[in-house]
Amino acid sequence: MSAVTRRLALGLLALPALAPFAFPAQGQTMDPGRAAGFITTTGEELVAVLNSDAPVEQRRERVATILRRAVDIEGTGRFILGRWWRVATPEEQREYLRLFEETLIRNLASRFGEFQGVRFTVGRSQTRSEEDVLVTTVVERPNAPAVTLDWRVGEVGGQPRIVDLVAEGASLRLTQRSEYSAVITRSGNRIAALLDAMRGQIERMG
Repeated sequence: MSAVTRRLALGLLALPALAPFAFPAQGQTMDPGRAAGFITTTGEELVAVLNSDAPVEQRRERVATILRRAVDIEGTGRFILGRWWRVATPEEQREYLRLFEETLIRNLASRFGEFQGVRFTVGRSQTRSEEDVLVTTVVERPNAPAVTLDWRVGEVGGQPRIVDLVAEGASLRLTQRSEYSAVITRSGNRIAALLDAMRGQIERMG
């Protein structure tokens, strides 16, 4: 994956970026047509906001609202924490989810909110498992190469939700999972070290 594409993909979803995973209940299958329609609608909403004449801060707020509705924030966050979720205390779990949502939404909203002249095209959709579908899209911006992004859509609570973003074959939630685990491991398996790092990241975002 090129450095440029990876930075864009990280900015779009991890969608650190919008990564603990409340797995879809057994039997909650995702229809490819429904997944494609969901990504099409979400993309059109985002493009309408990004290409509007609203001030940047206003665009960021609107983008954040769309992302909170479209992304399975809690599920993705739990997946990313992986085995460390069971190690964390209930208090650490709650704080992690709070920080994860804030980190994800701030990162995505700030990056999305600065784009303009965006075109978003939905391509094919294909079933990856009984629970999710991969929807291919092409994102175009002025004076920049087009980027192909694959969105994994799952059925969460009876509704389609984005659960991962794949750029050039690399899963962003798996990348983030590895990075979070490395922070915890380097600190002697302390969840608190990851929480501190996340707080620091939020502060740097301003």
